[in-house]
Formats: sequence, C-alpha cells, structure tokens
Amino acid sequence: MVARAVLVERPSEYDELLARHATHEQVRFFLERRGRPLEEVLERHAALAATHRAVLGAVPADWRAATVLRSDLDRFLFEPDDVVLALGQDGLVANIAKYLDGQPVIGLNPDPEHIPGVLVRHPPAAAGDLIADLVRGTARLEERTMGRAALDDGQEVLALNEIFVGHVTHQSARYTIALGDRSERQSSSGVIAATGTGATGWAASINRQLAAPLQLPAPADRELAFFVREPWPSSVTATTLTAGRIGAGGSLSIVCELGDGGTMFGDGIEADRVAVDWGQRIEIGAASRTLSLVA
Repeated sequence: MVARAVLVERPSEYDELLARHATHEQVRFFLERRGRPLEEVLERHAALAATHRAVLGAVPADWRAATVLRSDLDRFLFEPDDVVLALGQDGLVANIAKYLDGQPVIGLNPDPEHIPGVLVRHPPAAAGDLIADLVRGTARLEERTMGRAALDDGQEVLALNEIFVGHVTHQSARYTIALGDRSERQSSSGVIAATGTGATGWAASINRQLAAPLQLPAPADRELAFFVREPWPSSVTATTLTAGRIGAGGSLSIVCELGDGGTMFGDGIEADRVAVDWGQRIEIGAASRTLSLVA
C-alpha cells in the first residue's frame, strides 16, 4: 500500500468563532465588543492556512495524504504505516497519542512565539526533510511512555500526560488506594498519575507544593508518579499514602467507594471519561504501547 501522511490540526480561532457566531460580521461584532480587531484574527487564520498548504505540499508526490481535525480523531482510522504530522499546540500530540500504535509523530509548531514547543518542536518548513529521514531510517525517535488506567470490566483510559481518577465534579471522592503492601481509605479531590511527559504539566504544579517533592520520571521511564489532591484526614480516612512512584511493571490500585459520579479520564479530556461505579477497581500503570515522537 502507498504510504500515507496524516495531518492533524485544530481549527483556527477564526474558524471556531465562525462556527459559534455563524457569520463573518457577527464575528467582527463579537470581537469589537471585547476590544479586539477582527483583522488580527484573520491574519493568524491566513497564516495557519498557508502553513497547512505548505506542510501538505511537503508530502512526497507518490504518497497519499489525509487531514483530520482534533475533534474527529475518535472517528478516524489510522493505518499501521501512517506518518502523523501534528500541526498546532503541544497538547495536540497528547490528543493524538491514544489513537496510535507505534506510528511516528512529527510535531510541527506554527507559532513558536506563543507555543512552547515541548512536543511540537519542529518548524513546519522542516516537514519534508523529516519525512525523508523517516523513509531513510535515519530519523531519531523518542519512545515516550504512556499511562493506562484499566477498570475491572475491561474499559481503559490511555494518556500521554496524566490520568485523573475522582468525582466527575472534582468534589470529594471516597476510595481505597493501594500501592505494594500499603493501603488506606481516603477522601480527596482526586488522584493524578503522571508519566514523564506529563511531569512538566499538572504533575509539576502539584509536586512543587509538596514539603518533600518527588523526583519525577523522565519521558522514557516506565515509571509513573502519583499524587492525591487535597487529602482529608478523618476518623475513617487517612493521608499517609498521598504521593509516590509507580514502579515499572507495577500498578496503583484504586477501589471506588462512590455511589455515583466516579470517573476517570486522561490528558484533561473529560469528554472521553469513563464512569466508575461503587466497588469497581482501577489499576494504573505504564501502558504497553508508547508514543514514537520524531526528535
């Protein structure tokens, strides 16, 4: 089968505003009421459109090409030999990761002045050369660990950055948590389990607040770090097992004690959450698959 490049992107700000307000003039009215000129938004829209065309133009002429929006990823079928081009913010790579199984991802940063470029580290103009490196087998790939939360009924959540387990409204959640031979009942605003890739995001914010911060894992480490958010001590709940490392091959166990509202989701995408019922067990650890990111 002829190779295929898949360009994944988000709509521009103008496209999102147009979808919300229906007409060009309504978009102008909305922005002007907030002191923003429409021309600024249109300039970024045109620049992104030009970058989109340039990236697709860099795909080899004898390849197939496809474009998919982030919102359509759950309905898109990736093929085993695809090369994925992520054009946008760093979070776009995390959005893509759980739908892949070894396909290489090239992160392209269309706006380095506003996007840090941790995962989208290449300029769009480099797309052609990076694809050529993949074809020659000379591209350097980073195999980044992903996290997995598996429910006892077979449902699972995969994440590149972090997994959240708690109440759907982020209010107090009750559960029993266990790591190795340690176990305790807790009440908290949820549990976060982060990979090395996620160690620069939500996990880093929580870790900085600890009296004794953890040594967070590196992106390729097969270990995860976990944090309990705002644990509450009481006569029936404890707060001694609130942060630590989930070793390679090991897992963190959580048994839900919520009558309703229990949830787990990955990478902040609450729309893809999995409901967790009373008495159900979740096992959290490193996933078997990894993200292959072109370095």
